[in-house]
Amino acid sequence: MTDPLPTVDPRRTALLVMDYQPGILGRLDDADALLDRAVDAIGQVRDAGGHIGYVRVAFADEDYEGIPATSRMGAMVASAGRAFHADEPATAVHERIAPQGGDIVVRKTRVGAFSTTDLEQQLRDRGVDTLILAGISTSGVVLSTVRDAHDRDYRLFVLADVSADPEPGVHAFLAERIFPRQAHVIALAELPGVLSGAAANS
Repeated sequence: MTDPLPTVDPRRTALLVMDYQPGILGRLDDADALLDRAVDAIGQVRDAGGHIGYVRVAFADEDYEGIPATSRMGAMVASAGRAFHADEPATAVHERIAPQGGDIVVRKTRVGAFSTTDLEQQLRDRGVDTLILAGISTSGVVLSTVRDAHDRDYRLFVLADVSADPEPGVHAFLAERIFPRQAHVIALAELPGVLSGAAANS
């Protein structure tokens, strides 16, 4: 018998939608269905009074120049030409889930959501202590952000069916075997119950 999922105060909760960019979504076979679920999740969190944060990976000219030769990610980005440039449409947040005024938006230059952004400060300024994560890929930004956010003492949820990986087996392994050590792994259908905490009833 599994323990019941905790409920959260939406006012202290942020849904982080990570790397939902055309250039990354294009690597998935079921991108349209994934976007449908992301739209649903964003709407639910907004309606409950929660915060929405968007994380994208993109490089400005000075970022390219500052990547050290030891960086494996840097070598991959450099070999892709301008594909990851901050001005390219492929690096924008997908138009179907575009940010609204007041949302958190950060641009990162490494895998995780925190290390090269001011995300931590923006979350703390809003009193956020709980994160719901959705991203592409599961083995990239989601894994890195779970580990980092856990070390920063956030309560964590991973929306498994609003996250995806080009390798479905890797996604399943992480969601079933690794993430539960540090986060509650939930499906979109379970989100209303999780959001039913203090603010939703006040």
